[in-house]
Amino acid sequence: MMTFSLWKQLKKKLKRKRRPLWSMCAATAVLMAVIILLATAEHTMAMHSANGRSTSHLEPAHDKSVLQKLEQTEQTLLVKLHRVFVCGEEEQMLGELSPKQVINMLTQYPDWTAILNQDDRSVLLEQHINDLSDYCKSNAYFGVDRQGNFSLFDGLPVKDKVMRTFFQIDIQYMESNLPQERVDQLAKGIRVNDIDEYNSVLSTFSDFAKERNVEGREGTERY
Repeated sequence: MMTFSLWKQLKKKLKRKRRPLWSMCAATAVLMAVIILLATAEHTMAMHSANGRSTSHLEPAHDKSVLQKLEQTEQTLLVKLHRVFVCGEEEQMLGELSPKQVINMLTQYPDWTAILNQDDRSVLLEQHINDLSDYCKSNAYFGVDRQGNFSLFDGLPVKDKVMRTFFQIDIQYMESNLPQERVDQLAKGIRVNDIDEYNSVLSTFSDFAKERNVEGREGTERY
């Protein structure tokens, strides 16, 4: 595992000037554009599919049991909506609703899941959203932590508030294949304002994941 000395080493390396590989950078940009288009199309198809389902086809299976209990309940329920984003979470109290109102919500949004508490007096609705929360749009940065891991930070990486760790970066391989300006940006922190930027940055630096690069070099040696 990389230690703090590796991070200091990276800082020193950032001062060295390298000749940008513009052709590889251009190819990477084209590949990222294709990946984003495919991801967007897949998400759109999934949403159309979800909107066309009825309550009798709610997934996962436990939603069916919740619906059955709701149909048998007469008292009002305290309802909370939990939004789970690609980055971040939000909660919103919807107040006291009748069981029929909750069922209508699940009918309107069949991709939501519902959890009925054991006391049968409150319901937690959960919605998964392919986007960043408002907080992440204002505060999330991609960078490298002290162990050399590509991570998402709450604020600039220098504050060391890691929200999520993805993989370990092969620093030497990255420096030899990216323009120095891009490497410097990662060291300082790359701000992400929306899901497109999030996916684009993640796609770019996933090419420099250490395990993937080791496997790639082993495959080359076999041939």
